[in-house]
Amino acid sequence: MAYQFIAVSTADHITRITLNRPEVLNAINQEMHDELQDAFDRFAADDEQYLGVILGAGERAFCAGSDLKSIAKRGRPHVYPRSGYAGLIERFDLDKPLIAAVDGVAVGGGFEVALACDILIATRRSRFGLPEPLVGAVALGGGVHRLARQIGLKQAMGLILSGDIIDAEAGLRLGFVTELVEPAALDEIVAAWCAKILRCAPLAIRASKQTVMRGLDEPSLEAAMRAQHDYPAFKACYASNDRLEGAQAFAQKRPPRWQGR
Repeated sequence: MAYQFIAVSTADHITRITLNRPEVLNAINQEMHDELQDAFDRFAADDEQYLGVILGAGERAFCAGSDLKSIAKRGRPHVYPRSGYAGLIERFDLDKPLIAAVDGVAVGGGFEVALACDILIATRRSRFGLPEPLVGAVALGGGVHRLARQIGLKQAMGLILSGDIIDAEAGLRLGFVTELVEPAALDEIVAAWCAKILRCAPLAIRASKQTVMRGLDEPSLEAAMRAQHDYPAFKACYASNDRLEGAQAFAQKRPPRWQGR
């Protein structure tokens, strides 16, 4: 599939997906929804791709959410792809880690995309919020649910019910920003996070993510610990050649050579 509104590159087991409509703050139109669905499908299915990075083109925005002008022009709402908004927010079976590299505005659906990632690196000029109620809408792309789970109910309700836009320093204090950086350092810091993740066995990373996310849905800590051995990624990790390679590399005092199997 040839992409018009996103750019995708792969190198060193990393897939980079760039929202590429800088002239409209990378707002998502129908075509971008469809392109993102395809790109994330390919990323999920490729065993050689261990982690993903999502970025926004330009220096003004990560993503300003839905392109309301395109909706008005169409005369009807966007049709979300099968994995939900941006082909991502209902992709609950994606166990590969995702990093959101946010520089500039990340509001509405753009904030929801960032919240759907596992690590969020933001520049100091970034801004976040769910302003949907200000235009008579509700942040149903996972935003209200993920924000309440990630920062706690009272703080989340303050943002959701006010429609306020907050800066990245506030996001760091609230806990949804993993690391706050200067704009010029964003690429370097994201690369450093990728390198740290790639030091680890890819199947162990996938098992760790799946165990965390599924465990949160268990009724208790005890239930989560009892159930984890039956999680598919957990079983795949513990039956893998990489698990033996990790032990051998440690014993031989050498870097492990991960194969992802």
